[in-house]
Amino acid sequence: MSKKPVVVAVVGATGAVGEVLLRVLEERQFPVSQLKPLASTRSAGTTITFRGQDARVELACPEAFDGVDLVFFAATGGLSKELAPEAVKRGAVVIDKSSTFRMEVEVPLVVPEVNAAAVDDHAGIIANPNCTTTGFVMALEPLRRAAGLKSVVVTTLQAVSGAGREGIEELEAQVEARRAGQPAPEPEIFAGPIAYNALPLCENFRDDGYSSEEVKLLFETRKIMGLPGLDVSMTCVRVPVPVGHSATMLVETERPLTPEAAREALAAFPGVVVMDDPSRNVFPTPIDVEGRDEVLVGRIRKDLGSDRLWLWQVSDNLRKGAATNAVQIAETLLERGKL
Repeated sequence: MSKKPVVVAVVGATGAVGEVLLRVLEERQFPVSQLKPLASTRSAGTTITFRGQDARVELACPEAFDGVDLVFFAATGGLSKELAPEAVKRGAVVIDKSSTFRMEVEVPLVVPEVNAAAVDDHAGIIANPNCTTTGFVMALEPLRRAAGLKSVVVTTLQAVSGAGREGIEELEAQVEARRAGQPAPEPEIFAGPIAYNALPLCENFRDDGYSSEEVKLLFETRKIMGLPGLDVSMTCVRVPVPVGHSATMLVETERPLTPEAAREALAAFPGVVVMDDPSRNVFPTPIDVEGRDEVLVGRIRKDLGSDRLWLWQVSDNLRKGAATNAVQIAETLLERGKL
């Protein structure tokens, strides 16, 4: 990676993803020459720590992007929609975590291990996929390269941190109330109680009965993989897990692929780790993946009624699902001379 010094702004620096993003920038030694942490009026004026130094969080506004080379948006879609074009006008490249620009034709949607070359065509904004989509395509791409890809049936089990810090706090408050024998607080983030429960991801149901989270998984996967006709059947579920999205996947390849060949293809793919020895209870769980950047895959087996394959996939939704993938996009921009 080029060590070109980069002036970096982070919008949403005090949020759950923003905090992890700052940590990942440190860990991966991204060449930040100056950091500008930005946030909404609620958090502006607070302090964050980066590389051992305190930095004051400024208000996210158009003028804050003057002199900035790269902006990570790790905040609400509303802030992205309002401010990302302003950052681009001032000469910055934007990497946006929200869903605001993902399906815009001129905006690349990137998972670097899968479609790094897509950054070459950016016009100032690059979109980071939904945290569920990223782990999903990381598990699919090795199989596609080995045997082609026809269809996938997937059910996701998604951590509460996918809804931000507020999702974690709602789960913790409900657990504490239940343990104390008290009535649980009324849900504010989720559609029902999440402690000791599981909920269809129904924050935003469409008229056709699918949630917005489910259709993101369909259309983002098609765009990233360049497979506009890929058949993806999906159900998304919120579960009382703090960090780590899981998915059970039934994959139909164009050519038959044995479980052994699938394991080999997955293990050879950058960013994927195979944990698959059921006889010894070796399989990935959200606890295994928390704090890691790899996508973990296990329970690779042939479907009993067809040539399709079953897989179980887990990834840290705050890291590879969000912050780490965004930093990898920035690294790719530097490597390809696009920043």
